[in-house]
Amino acid sequence: MRCLAVFESFMSCVVCSERHRFITTYTGINGTTIAGIPEFSAVTTLDDQQIDYYDSNIMELIPRKNWIKDFASTHMWKQDTKIRKHVQQIYKNNIRVVMERFNQSHGVHSYQRMYGCEWDDHTGDSQGFDQYSYDGEDFISLDLKELRYNTPVAQAISTVQKWNNDRAQLESLKQYYEDECVYWLKEFLTLGKADLEKTIAPEVSLLQKDPSSPVVCHVTGFYPSGVTISWLRNGVNHHEDVDLGAILPNEDETFQRTSSLRIPPDEWKKNQYTCVVEHMGKTIKRILTEDEIRSNYSK
Repeated sequence: MRCLAVFESFMSCVVCSERHRFITTYTGINGTTIAGIPEFSAVTTLDDQQIDYYDSNIMELIPRKNWIKDFASTHMWKQDTKIRKHVQQIYKNNIRVVMERFNQSHGVHSYQRMYGCEWDDHTGDSQGFDQYSYDGEDFISLDLKELRYNTPVAQAISTVQKWNNDRAQLESLKQYYEDECVYWLKEFLTLGKADLEKTIAPEVSLLQKDPSSPVVCHVTGFYPSGVTISWLRNGVNHHEDVDLGAILPNEDETFQRTSSLRIPPDEWKKNQYTCVVEHMGKTIKRILTEDEIRSNYSK
């Protein structure tokens, strides 16, 4: 999704960095019949860590971290639960309205909002963001400097005009992103300080399904999620024939990521290829050799 891609750097940030991010994402889906996939879900993350979750199947706001469970018993938590139930109904209607604008009468469609703020604990600077997408494409965004909404598509113009005419709401949003959002970001940083600052080094392995398959540099069990994987060919950065995978969560709240190198064995046997993994200021290297590769096939 291009809307989310704008914030890819947000989602792969390093927790100990000076910039912290507090993000809430609402996702509404229309037309899905797949069991277990909710029509609406809401997720809040703090520095790339999920701290709460809500969806239309469970109809409850669930704390995802032990340190936030005490907060989950407060009046504010109950209010946040009501807000998500209210937004759930709004999204059910919004998707249908947008479908009509795109002349769509059926099919699976998604409507999403990502909003929040970031704060630099060194300079004190803060910045808010608020973006909507439809079917994975940018739909509407809020420019907080100009205090107005913008859209790249004709189907959203009427909505943008309506929202831009509501100056009271725009001023309220400005106050939220400049003050309230940053306030809660700092509060949750304090509550989850120990958990947010923990680090777990990655395990790095070279895997290959069979001799004709790509060699996969598999990095797993690391925390926080900020990690880079690169390849060297004879000590020089190598970018060709490389597929970098997305950062994925493990069940134990750590993360994993892969980078595949698509070259024939005779190529990597004649040259030295090295997988380089960088995490939290530390570097791990695995030189591609037959002895280093883990596989189920007989060598």
